Amino acid sequence: MTARVPVALVTGGARGIGRGIGRALAAAGFDVAIASLEPPGEAREALDDVGAAGRRALYLQHDVADVAAHAALVDRVCESLGAIDCLVNNAGVSSLRRGDMLELSADSFDRTLGVNLRGTFFLTQAVARAMIARRAADGVYRSVVTIGSANAEIVGVARADYCVSKAALSMMSKLFAARLAAEAIHVFELRPGIVRTDMTAPVRDVYDRYIENGGVPLGRWGTPDDVGATVATVARGLLPFATGEVLNVGGGLHLHRV
Repeated sequence: MTARVPVALVTGGARGIGRGIGRALAAAGFDVAIASLEPPGEAREALDDVGAAGRRALYLQHDVADVAAHAALVDRVCESLGAIDCLVNNAGVSSLRRGDMLELSADSFDRTLGVNLRGTFFLTQAVARAMIARRAADGVYRSVVTIGSANAEIVGVARADYCVSKAALSMMSKLFAARLAAEAIHVFELRPGIVRTDMTAPVRDVYDRYIENGGVPLGRWGTPDDVGATVATVARGLLPFATGEVLNVGGGLHLHRV
């Protein structure tokens, strides 16, 4: 009997860290569904990455903040590729504008929390329900991986709403880990550090100087492939007796040295 190919759903997977995650999961043997805001044409390279690994790819234009659309998204993935075995909560936004937190607008705060926390919480809820309802008899390892940030603990006063959202995601991950352990669904939080993507491009010079001055012990920028490799390690079940863990993927950025 041929083993079932596992299926992963990656939010925000059209570019940046999400694209690296999709590429790594495909290389690890997953069919990959990508849900992202970009028009389908802008996801072509991410889909090609999956296809190049010999795996099926599905693209769904989707706004994680649209909670009412989550059930349809999950149904579409399951109908097209099969039961979801790994959810990667990668979609996220930063502050509308970096600056003094005393000037932070309610619009920026609501937008950031609406995507990063509210949307992610309720999508995880929807996928977890589907995982439980469609529990496979083949023993395929199942996981939920949420891409947090070093800013869950490291203060960034120029983008307070982003930091608050990532700190809240950390507790969300622990809560789901506790709730889903009895269902054999493993839950992890990954905290990337300084990763070279479009999101960090506006402050690239600042981060270059920070790295040069020793802020990152391993002495370089992170890449989407660094994050993808860690997600694939988790999704393949290579940490079989772990759940609720925080995995730092920042070259030692989280190490507070004196």
